[in-house]
Amino acid sequence: MASWTVHGDGRSPGGGAIVASEERLSWPLTIGFGVQHLLAMFGTTVLVPLLTGFPATTTLLLSGVGTLLFLLLTRNRVPSYLGASVSFVVPLGVAAHKAGAGPAALLGGIMVVGLVVVSVGVAVKALGVRLLEAAMPPVVTGAIVLMIGLSLAPQSVSSFDAQPVPAAVTLGTVVLLTVVSRGMPARLAVLVGVLVGWGCAAVSGQLDPTRVAALRDAPWLGLPELVAPQVHLSVMPYVLPLAIVLVAEQVGHVKAVAAMSGRNLDPHVGDALIGGGLATAMSGSAGGAALSSNAANIGAMAATRVYSTAACAVAALAAVVLSFSPKLTALINTVPLGVLGGATLVLFGLLALVGVRIWLGSGVDFADPVNLAVLGTAIIAGVGDLTLSVGDLRVTGVVWGSVGIVLLYPMLRRLADVRSRRQGWQRGQW
Repeated sequence: MASWTVHGDGRSPGGGAIVASEERLSWPLTIGFGVQHLLAMFGTTVLVPLLTGFPATTTLLLSGVGTLLFLLLTRNRVPSYLGASVSFVVPLGVAAHKAGAGPAALLGGIMVVGLVVVSVGVAVKALGVRLLEAAMPPVVTGAIVLMIGLSLAPQSVSSFDAQPVPAAVTLGTVVLLTVVSRGMPARLAVLVGVLVGWGCAAVSGQLDPTRVAALRDAPWLGLPELVAPQVHLSVMPYVLPLAIVLVAEQVGHVKAVAAMSGRNLDPHVGDALIGGGLATAMSGSAGGAALSSNAANIGAMAATRVYSTAACAVAALAAVVLSFSPKLTALINTVPLGVLGGATLVLFGLLALVGVRIWLGSGVDFADPVNLAVLGTAIIAGVGDLTLSVGDLRVTGVVWGSVGIVLLYPMLRRLADVRSRRQGWQRGQW
């Protein structure tokens, strides 16, 4: 896994050239892109465990190890960083409230979900990509990618509104560097934008004093806290539907990277599902949050056109190092919410448009009533975060939107095809 071909002279990709997954630039530049990935995923990967009651440094450690495992199993063909999945926050909270589940029981649920995803990956490898194409054609994967990107919009906007000045500075820097500049400044636009926004917040006194104090008091070294899981059947109804969400997110990620990089990654979907499922199972078995492809990192790849798995590996190794240094973790945690909001506003928007690109590349027919009805409804439900209650179970928009797209679309597609054939037969009888 540790071997990458140097792209060109290693100093500049040149123009709009794509740096492929098995390629890398010089190590200083690759480290820069890795830091960019680290900053893109850091906010969510630290926030999710805090919301679900798990140790943040443990999730950071396991996200880094899980990413390295993913890259190993996909043989450097699918660039990805596996960060904490936001989709689990509400279901885990409901399971804790309604079923009285403690952290160990919730971790057991995460571990089981990861193993279910592994089994889906094994089935895809055994039965071939056609199984996946039948269940998740481009019209479905495009919708899932679009829905995930747009569903994160409120998160970016609320962070932006919290500190509009550094957020606007960050946003403006990223957009200007991406559009106007050439070469490395354009490809490192997100990293530069975050640093400029961070500096703006520091100069204007908008750094959170609590986080600054935490940075000052944090020790340089510390061991992440490991927590053993417990499997309780009472938790499973709340978390098992999330296996479909993780499968949809992982497949959507592979399709998105394929569309952006112009490469056929379908043969690696099974490996990606196995790698992502094992990473989540491993995380749940030791005290970490569920892991999934991080939307902000996909946006970063779309902005930079650098798909090198070396950069993802650098980010993963950096996450592992950070997990053993509360001081460095606290340093990155001083990046203001507004700065992250300004950066993710661009990244999540790019991710959403990748879904549209998948549709356009596949010639999806939007005059088809099945496409209009099912995909339109599911996307709006996901974006609007329409939460449904089924007994004690609360299902958020992204969860049931993904489930609806994956399960309902094929059923209605078959019904429409049967009706079309029947009408054609009747016209032939006349």
